[in-house]
Amino acid sequence: MRIERMTIKNFRVFRDVTIERIPPLAFFVGANGSGKSTFFDVFGFLRDALQHNVSVAVSRRGGMKELRSREQDGGDIFLEIKFREEAEGPLVTYQISVAEQEGRVSVAHEALKYRRGQYGQPWNFLNFQHGEGYAVTNEAEYGVPEAEMNREFQKLDSPDILAIKGLGQFERFKVVSAFRRLIERWHLSDFHIHAARPSQEDGYAEHLSPQGDNLPLVARFLYERHPEVFRRILERMKQRIPGVERVEAANTVDGRLVLRFQDGAFRDPFLSRHVSDGTIKMFAYLVLLHDPLPHPLLCVEEPENQLYPMLMRELAEEFRDYARRGGQVMISTHSPELLDAAKVEEVFGFEKKEGFTKVFRVKDNAQVRSLLAEGDTLGALWGQGLLWRSA
Repeated sequence: MRIERMTIKNFRVFRDVTIERIPPLAFFVGANGSGKSTFFDVFGFLRDALQHNVSVAVSRRGGMKELRSREQDGGDIFLEIKFREEAEGPLVTYQISVAEQEGRVSVAHEALKYRRGQYGQPWNFLNFQHGEGYAVTNEAEYGVPEAEMNREFQKLDSPDILAIKGLGQFERFKVVSAFRRLIERWHLSDFHIHAARPSQEDGYAEHLSPQGDNLPLVARFLYERHPEVFRRILERMKQRIPGVERVEAANTVDGRLVLRFQDGAFRDPFLSRHVSDGTIKMFAYLVLLHDPLPHPLLCVEEPENQLYPMLMRELAEEFRDYARRGGQVMISTHSPELLDAAKVEEVFGFEKKEGFTKVFRVKDNAQVRSLLAEGDTLGALWGQGLLWRSA
C-alpha cells in the first residue's frame, strides 16, 4: 500500500493543506512548532477513531474546540487519503468529515471510492452520513454499471462510529475490510529509551510496540522463529556499533526477560541497562525495520536522537530498504546528515505563516534546485533554513 495524496482541513494548524506525490520514503522538515507532529497525529486520530470511536479520538485531543483550527469554530474536520493497495492498482480515496452538533461529535460523512479511469465517475462502494448509509458488496467486479451495484444499506449503533469499523469485520465488504486492516497496522513510532531498558515479564510479541517496551520479547521471537532475520540484524549491529558481537534475550532468575549485549573486548555480556542509548536505539530500529511482516505505513519522529550523526546515512538506507519491501515510511527530522542521504523529491517542507501550516515539495523551490545544482547538499541547505521556505 502507498499513500499518494492527503488533504487535511480544519485540523489544528492545518486549515487547508494538500500534500501530493508522496513517495514510498518521505522526509518532513520544518522549524519547531511547524506541524510535523500534528501531521503524524492525523494517522493517530484515525487509528483511535477506528479502535474506539470518533468521540474518544476527539476527546483525547482536548475536544473539538482544541482540535479544530483556530478561527474555524463550527466547521467540520475533513480528512482525505488517496492510496493504492498495489502499485498498478486503482487509486482509492477515503474521506471523513467530523462534526459537532449540540455538543455531540459525529461522523458527518464517510466515503470510500475508486475512480473509473483517469477522468471517469467515482465508484462509491461506501457512503455514510451520521451513522447511516450503504456499502457495495460486489466491489470485486470493478467497472460494473451503476445499476448493477449491489448496495447493502446499514445503520450503525451510533453516529460517532466509523463505518469501516463496523462493516470492515465482514468479508463481503472486501475493500472496506482491507482499509480497516491498513489503519490497524499503521505504526507510529514513539520509541523511548527508558521503556526498552528494563526487564519485563516473560511473554510473546511478534512486532515492536510504538514505545519499544517489548523489545526483548520481539528479539526472542525473531531469534526463535526467524533466525535468518535475526542473523541479518546482528550483522548490521556489528557494522553500525563497533564491538558488538552478540545480542540475546535472556531469562533472569526471577523469570523476567532482559537484553544482553556481548562486547568482544569483554568476557561477560552487558545487560541492556549498562549499554549506551545509541546502542539500544539502533538495535530497536533494526528490529523494527527487519520485521518479517512490514507495517503498511511507518511514521518516525526524529530518529536521529541519541544516535551518532555518522550513522544517519546507514539508517536512511535501512528505511529505504523497508520502503522497497512494501512499507511506506514517513520521517520527520532535524538531522542534516539524514537529509544528505535523502533525494530532493523525497523531502517536504513545513512552513508556518499567520498561525497555519503550508506543506510543499522542496523540489518545487527554484532556489533550492539551483543551489543543489551548484553542489550544495540538502543537509547544508537545511542548516541555512532554506528547506522550509516555499519560495
